[in-house]
Amino acid sequence: MKYCPLTTQILNENELKIEYKSSREIGVVRLGEKHLYFRKLRKIYYIPYGDIEKCFRRVITVPMKLCCGKGDMGIEHLVICGRDGELAQIELPGTKAARILMEQLKDRIPDREV
Repeated sequence: MKYCPLTTQILNENELKIEYKSSREIGVVRLGEKHLYFRKLRKIYYIPYGDIEKCFRRVITVPMKLCCGKGDMGIEHLVICGRDGELAQIELPGTKAARILMEQLKDRIPDREV
């Protein structure tokens, strides 16, 4: 796996590996001591908590055809914004995971808008 920064701050890969392995996993997102990580294909993206200006949940509604009619399915995403705008939109496994992740982020970055 290759570590890719979302901001211009490039860090030592060995330190990132150690923090990544000891971090808390929620779907493809991992909450480390100093960084937020997420996986996409064969890359692991990271951002220091200090570079996050705000983050929020985005629910995208997808219309579906079912055997008994029509309905909508909501897909939860975590959106991370930096100084230059939106940095990432990360798909989450469900509403419960999104709520847990948002609570964890409030604890880790209390001075930011979550």
